[in-house]
Amino acid sequence: MKTPIYIVEETKLRRNLALIQQVARQTDAEFILAFKAFALWKTFPIFREYISSTTASSLSEAKLALQEFGNKAHTFSPAYTDGEFDEIVSCSSHLTFNSLSQYERFHHRATSCSVGLRINPEYSEVGTLLYNPCAPGTRFGVTCDKLPQQLPADIEGFHCHCHCESGADVFARTLSHIEEKFSPWFSQLKWINFGGGHLVTRQDYDIPLLVSTVQAFHQRYPHLKVIFEPGSAFAWQTGPLVSHVVDIVEDKGIKTAILDVSFTCHMPDCLEMPYNPEVRGAEHVDEETGENVYRLGGNSCLAGDFMRSWRFARPLEIGQEIIFEDMIHYTTVKTNMFNGISHPALGILHTDGQLEILRQYGYEDYRDRMD
Repeated sequence: MKTPIYIVEETKLRRNLALIQQVARQTDAEFILAFKAFALWKTFPIFREYISSTTASSLSEAKLALQEFGNKAHTFSPAYTDGEFDEIVSCSSHLTFNSLSQYERFHHRATSCSVGLRINPEYSEVGTLLYNPCAPGTRFGVTCDKLPQQLPADIEGFHCHCHCESGADVFARTLSHIEEKFSPWFSQLKWINFGGGHLVTRQDYDIPLLVSTVQAFHQRYPHLKVIFEPGSAFAWQTGPLVSHVVDIVEDKGIKTAILDVSFTCHMPDCLEMPYNPEVRGAEHVDEETGENVYRLGGNSCLAGDFMRSWRFARPLEIGQEIIFEDMIHYTTVKTNMFNGISHPALGILHTDGQLEILRQYGYEDYRDRMD
């Protein structure tokens, strides 16, 4: 294709799904898909072969769960609004409140759901504050000192999210803090949701440690159903974003290859995290100048829409493909049309080698966002 495209590789997606299904069986826990990381609904028929539930954080995500995935969502929102709440309830099997005040305001309207409360263990090993939900002053969750000794009768679960692309060792350490602070209430619950950020499909993830940790937890609390809701783990390393060199400019000896994609529009985590993407056939380097060393620049008007720097085997040329690896999770769900820049197309590479174009975008998509 001459235009940029995200390509989901079905073989790699199924590999992740099969591994997650295996881990779910070994841990006797439910793993559900978090739409905040991946919501490409045309792939849901594949997902339904391996998992049965999803997690939502808004009305639109909850409707997507019910209408396109085919099951009601496990829903959490930092703050439900009066006008949307009843419809969210109708699309949800589980509904978690972020605060006791939200619970008091809305719980009587959520009788058809299994109601939960988000807790804050005041411990997280997430190093980037932007992604740390337990940082001081956080708006997420209730600390143990604010809970009544006897929970309201309709609270059936706790939800805790304090990981980001984390390993099993991090979960094991975090779990000890969760239990230390909140185990006095576990006897009053039916389920506990340990949230997302568990990167079980990463090559070096210690699955045996996760299995033994969860199995030991089951032994201590056999009545509690355990839930995990990773997002990245499902779509981890399942496909690239293919772009092209549009121009090459130079200033003060620094060469920039301007692409037909944008970091701020199409790969926002690269600027927010910051996260250095892997570029096929190139080496990420510290120096800004040198033979075949280039910055990669986006095609928006934002001055900071670039990343530094990669060394290629030979000089780049206009029209050459630049392939960003592992660009399926937290990309299509976060893209925007700043500057009127179109989304890359969406495609899936099937197991038979055929590339199916799922969606292409044009002017009408930008115009309708402004309607």
